[in-house]
Amino acid sequence: MALLYPAKVISASSKKGLNYNNSSSLGAPSEVSVLPISLLVLSGICVLASLLPMVPITHGLIRIFDFARLQVIGLSLLVLGIVTLTEPGTPTGVLSFAIAATALMLQVIFVLPFTPLWRKQTMDASSDPEKDATISLLTCNVKQGNQDHSRVTDLVRERCPDIAIFMETDQVWARALAPSLAEFAEIVEHPLDNSYGIILASRFPLNDAKVRFLLNDQVPSITCIATISNGEAVRIIALHPEPPVPTRDTMGRDAEIFVVGEEVHEERRPVIVTGDLNDVAWSRSTRRFLRISRLLDPRQGRGFFNSFHAHYWFLRWPLDHIFHSTDFRLVTIERLPEIGSDHFPMFYCFELVGAKFGAEPPPATEADFDEAKMAIDTEKKRDRDPAGSDWE
Repeated sequence: MALLYPAKVISASSKKGLNYNNSSSLGAPSEVSVLPISLLVLSGICVLASLLPMVPITHGLIRIFDFARLQVIGLSLLVLGIVTLTEPGTPTGVLSFAIAATALMLQVIFVLPFTPLWRKQTMDASSDPEKDATISLLTCNVKQGNQDHSRVTDLVRERCPDIAIFMETDQVWARALAPSLAEFAEIVEHPLDNSYGIILASRFPLNDAKVRFLLNDQVPSITCIATISNGEAVRIIALHPEPPVPTRDTMGRDAEIFVVGEEVHEERRPVIVTGDLNDVAWSRSTRRFLRISRLLDPRQGRGFFNSFHAHYWFLRWPLDHIFHSTDFRLVTIERLPEIGSDHFPMFYCFELVGAKFGAEPPPATEADFDEAKMAIDTEKKRDRDPAGSDWE
C-alpha cells in the first residue's frame, strides 16, 4: 500500500494537471473565433458603407458615406488580406471575402475615373501654352481660425496666380491678405465671421463682378467676367456652399451647386467654376451638376488631388474643385503644401484654345433637371442658419 500511495498522489496530480490543460484547450477556440467574426463584421460595414450612398436621400447621415470611399477601399483590402492569410477556405472566411470583395468593386466603380487608368476628360495643353492665352488660379480655404497668415501671403507671392480665391475669410484675414493682394488689379470681397467669407482677387480687368447670395443670405458667392491677356472674356464663379452634417439634410449645399449648374448651362462664354464645394468629385450631386452644367473635371484620368483633411492622411478626400467649359485645356493642376488650414491650397493653370476639346460629360436627363428644381425650390422656402456657421 505504501508503494501505491506515491503513485496515487502522482496520478491525482497528473490528472489535475490534465484538467487544467483541457480547460485551457477548451477556452482557446472561443478566443480564436473572435477573428473570423470580426472580419465578417468589418466586411459588413464595408458593404453597408458602399450601398448607403446609392439611397436617394439627402440627409447628412446618408450623404456622409459619399466621402469615405477611399477609406472603405482601404478597409476592404485589409479584410481581404487578413482573410487570405488566416481564414482561407473556412465558411466564415469565404463569406467575409465575398462581402469585402463586393464592397471593393462597388467603391472602385465610383473612384476609378479619378485615376490614370481612366480617359482624361480635360485634354493636356499644347507643348508651348505660352503661345496661347492662359489663366492660372489659386484657391484656398484658409480656415477662419487659422492664425498663420504669413504662409498664405507667402504662397500668393510665390505662385503669382492670375486669379486668387480665398474662403472662410473674416475681417482679420482680409486685413492680413491686403498687402499681398495690393498688386492685383481688382478685388471682390465679402468677409464674414461665420466661416463663409469669400475674397476674389484678379490681375485681369473684371466686368459684372458681384457678390451674390444664391439661396441663403449668410452664404455669399462671387461671379465676374475676367478679360484675359488675349482679350477673351471668361466667366468665373467662386462658391463655398454648406458642409454636410449628420444632423440635417444636404439640400442647401446641393441646391446652391445646382443653381450654378443651371446658370452655366446657358452661358456661352468660356466658364470656370471653383471653390470648396463641400462635396466629393464622385458624389451623386457633383455628377448631376456636371451633366447639367456641361462642364469638365480635369481630375478625371489624372488623380484624386485630395484637398481635405490636411492634418490627417487617413481622412482625405477631394473637397476643393474646379470645373471648366470645353474651351480650355489643362496646363497644370497641383495640390500645394499645407498652410495651417484643414484644407490644402490648390493651384490650376488652363490654356484657352477657343475651340471645343475633351470628352463631354453625359447629357443631363429630365430627372436631373427635376431633382435640381426640387432641391432649389425647397431651399428657397427655408430660412435657417447655414451649417457650420458656429464652428469657429
